[in-house]
Amino acid sequence: MAFFDSDIVQDEAKRLFTDYQQLMQLGSEYGKFDREGKKLYIERMEEMMERYRVFMKRFELSEDFQAKLTVEQLRTQLGQFGLTPEKMFEQMELTLERMKSQLEAAG
Repeated sequence: MAFFDSDIVQDEAKRLFTDYQQLMQLGSEYGKFDREGKKLYIERMEEMMERYRVFMKRFELSEDFQAKLTVEQLRTQLGQFGLTPEKMFEQMELTLERMKSQLEAAG
């Protein structure tokens, strides 16, 4: 079975995409959240990043041609911005750490 034919892969991809979109939409209101709301948002973003990291690792470890192609396309796209997938995750983690620090400093 091809990587993308897997119901598990398709379901997780859909959930990741939907959850990410919802978090981004919600994040546009981040400045209006109270302290607990901000903490919860940061936690959800951290969970999302971990899910995404695991999902990407599945792509990297797969022997499926389409999965390998997807990883290479992501690397190419990120490379246009001077990033690698690893650097992208590092930047996102740094951003979340800064958000936490700001929250602690304010609170």
